[in-house]
Amino acid sequence: MNFFEALWAEAMVAKTPYLLLLVLVALLFSRAAHVRPRFRGVLFFTAMHVVTLLLVVALKSVDSTLAGEFRIPSWVFGSVAFVASGAIVVFGTLFPKMRFHVPRILQDVLVAILAGAVAVTVAGRAGVNLSGLIATSAVLTAILGFSLQDVIGNVAGGLALQIDTSVEVGDWISVNDISGRVTEVRWRYTAVETRNWETVLIPNIVLMRNDVKIMGRRAGQPTLWRRWVKFNVDFQHQPSDVIEVVEAAVRGARIPRVAVDPAPQVLLMELGSSSAEYAVRYWLSDMSQTDATDSEVRTRIYFGLQRAEIALSMPSQHLLVTQEDQQREAAKTEKQVTRRRTLLERVDLFGSLSTEERNELAKTLRYAPFSRGEVMTRQGAEAHWLYLIEEGTASVRIGDGVVEKEVAKLGAFSFFGEMSLLTGQPRAATVVAETDVECFRLEKAGFQKVLEKRPELAKDFAAALSKRSVELEAAREGLDAETARKRQKNSEADLFGQIKAFFRLR
Repeated sequence: MNFFEALWAEAMVAKTPYLLLLVLVALLFSRAAHVRPRFRGVLFFTAMHVVTLLLVVALKSVDSTLAGEFRIPSWVFGSVAFVASGAIVVFGTLFPKMRFHVPRILQDVLVAILAGAVAVTVAGRAGVNLSGLIATSAVLTAILGFSLQDVIGNVAGGLALQIDTSVEVGDWISVNDISGRVTEVRWRYTAVETRNWETVLIPNIVLMRNDVKIMGRRAGQPTLWRRWVKFNVDFQHQPSDVIEVVEAAVRGARIPRVAVDPAPQVLLMELGSSSAEYAVRYWLSDMSQTDATDSEVRTRIYFGLQRAEIALSMPSQHLLVTQEDQQREAAKTEKQVTRRRTLLERVDLFGSLSTEERNELAKTLRYAPFSRGEVMTRQGAEAHWLYLIEEGTASVRIGDGVVEKEVAKLGAFSFFGEMSLLTGQPRAATVVAETDVECFRLEKAGFQKVLEKRPELAKDFAAALSKRSVELEAAREGLDAETARKRQKNSEADLFGQIKAFFRLR
């Protein structure tokens, strides 16, 4: 019998062809990232099996008595490689296709136990006396148990975490001063990725011995984490007004990652020495975006308070005291009125007003800025005022309660809400700020003073509104000039009656 025939015979006894076939299947079909590190172990034991097998055949060819001594290690290496490659196929291919997940550390434990049992069984059947080995291993186990207490504790902790699913991959946890998302539970440690793009390896024994906070988890509820954003307002403003304004600003903004249910709340937290402390309490749906979402909420708070003319309070130790004389105050007022009057002059709706009337109207305008993404007005709302955009872009949208579509865009020197101001009709569309928007609000009370002094202005505004409305209808429906003229005349008369009734003009 030549060398190759002897090698084939020995390989068939050791089941080497079947082992190599299984290793090939594992390499071809198990491509999951978490099983790739196990290939190194499979390749190591397979290589050791082949090397010792070649050594056995070589020793047999020279009639050496050592051939039998090396046959047992060859079989043991082959059996361990068989178990490891089979585990890769089962855990890396079959179970994932069946959508059955086994924790990684539990896989490792099962593979280690099965590989050890198979190795002992193969060695025993080959004639190895295991009684002495078992006695020696008991002594070694006792020695190792005392010297490797922390290592054993980490392994036991990892097993406990995986088996009872108290901490799972994907959970956001906080332990001691570490906060982040669990990405992996291993034999020795649990890997946690923080928001600073750091990966912290926490020994499992630390998790077992300390209180672990799992953020956003509640039985039977979606993953939400409650956050607090605090701000201070001066005592001159009533708490009920502050709460109402800020709640409307935060809830109406539809901020990404802020849950709608439970809805954000505004609470009066403390009455300090110089101001009242408030807090917006909201529920965060994405634990990785804490700072960005807090910033969005603070932005909505700021703009909401600005629109309501409620200023955030300054710390008492940093108060800036400026002595205002009548001349300085008059200059500031004139500058603000000029800014508002210039805006009114640029809007064609107020073209029929005199300079004095624009001045009077400018004094009643309220500064009402909006931040990007805020809802400036909502379809169907009752709001008897008009918005004048000085700077920025807004989107006009209409919907059926389920789906909204954009129908127009508004830019600088545009206006909206004129029908609500002049006739009291509900808002016909939703307007959302696409950028930060500088705008002013003209309310019914200020506009009524101008109309009462010159009631005939109602007819001019009715004409302007009807012209604007019919021009849009003509473009949409393809009306001819005569039909558009008649429709505008009827619309003008109807609007004139509505304006007179709404403002109670004679």
